[in-house]
Amino acid sequence: MRWHQGAVSVDRLDAGAYAVPTGGPGEEGAGKATTVVVVEASAGGATGVGWTYGPAAVARVVNDLLAPAVTGRCVHDVPAAHVAMGRALREAGGDGLAAGAISAADIALWDLKARVAGLPLTALLGAAAPGVAVYGSGGRVDQGQAGMERELRGWVEEQSIPRVKIEIGEGAGRAPQRDLDRVHVAREIIGPVHELYVDAGGGYSVKQAVRIAEAFADDGVSWFEQPVPARHLTALRQVRDAVTAEVTAGGDGHDLACLARLAGAGAVDCLQADVTRCGGITVWLRAAAVAEAHGLEISGRGAPHAHAHAAAAVPNLRHVEWRRDHVLAETALFDGVLDPQGGTLHPGASGEPGLGLVLRREHARRHRVA
Repeated sequence: MRWHQGAVSVDRLDAGAYAVPTGGPGEEGAGKATTVVVVEASAGGATGVGWTYGPAAVARVVNDLLAPAVTGRCVHDVPAAHVAMGRALREAGGDGLAAGAISAADIALWDLKARVAGLPLTALLGAAAPGVAVYGSGGRVDQGQAGMERELRGWVEEQSIPRVKIEIGEGAGRAPQRDLDRVHVAREIIGPVHELYVDAGGGYSVKQAVRIAEAFADDGVSWFEQPVPARHLTALRQVRDAVTAEVTAGGDGHDLACLARLAGAGAVDCLQADVTRCGGITVWLRAAAVAEAHGLEISGRGAPHAHAHAAAAVPNLRHVEWRRDHVLAETALFDGVLDPQGGTLHPGASGEPGLGLVLRREHARRHRVA
C-alpha cells in the first residue's frame, strides 16, 4: 500500500453556519439571507472545505456526531470515512439534516485529500472533459418582470451563457396562466437561440403538467424540472411519456437509492443530483454511474463550486446549475470562485489544489450564526 506510506490522519472536522445576504437593495427579496453550513477538515497542515445549504442545525450534527467518526482516519480513505459517518447517523433520524451534514463533510474530505496530494480535485479524480457546461438559474416565481429580465440579460448578454432556467408552479400550480405568461416573457427576453428551462418545483398534477407543457411548447421550453413531486415515480413517468420537453428530477434526493429509483423507473430524461444533499462527492459520482448505466446524463443541481470538479470527472455530464443565490453565497464566502463566461467552467485550470477555494474568514465571521 505505497499510497499510504507516510499518510496523515484527519485531525479536525468542524462546522459553522453562515447567513449570507443574497437579496440586494431594491430587489425582490431584499434583505434575504441564505444559510450555508461550511465544514472544514484538517490534516498535516492542510485544510479542506465543504458545504451544504440548510438550517444551522446541520452544523451541530457535524460537530457532535460526524467529527468523532472521522477524526483519526487516513486522509486518503474518504469512502471509509463516508461509511463511518453513515453509521454514526444511523440512529439520529432526520434524512435532510443527516444528508446535508454527510454531504458537506464528504466534500471537505475530498478537498482535503486533493490538497494533501497537491493536486486540483479534478486532476485527482481524473477529468473526462476539459470544461463543465452551466445554465443560469433564477427567475423566482415571486420575482417581478424587471428583476427576471435583469437576471436573464446578465446571463445571456453579459456572460454569454446559452441556457437559462426560471421557476414556474406559482402557488403549487394555482396560477397556471401567470406561469405561462412568465415563460413567454422569458423567451422574448433571451431571444430564439438560447435554451429555456423551467422548474415547477413539483407543483402540478399529472394532467395539469401535460397541459402546461403543451402550452409552453411554442416558446421552445426544452427542460421541464420536477413537473410533479419527484417521489411520485409513476406520475413523473406519465408526464415524461406525454410531453416533448425533457423531464428531470432528483435534486432533492438524499441518498443513492432514491436517485437509482428515479433512473430505474424511466421517470426522467436526465437525472439530477445535488452534491450538497445526496451524500457528497462520494455519492454524486456513484449517481453519475447509475445514470450512465440507464443511458442517462446527470446534471448537478445548485452549489456550482461544490459540483464543478466532480462534474468534470464524469463522461455523462449534461451541465451544472449556476444558481443565483448559491453563486452569491459562494462568492461571498470563498476566494477562488470560477468564471461562467461562455457557459463553461474550467475547474482546476488555476492549478490550485483541491477545489481551489479559500474561506474568507474575516468576511465569513460577520455572517456566522452557529
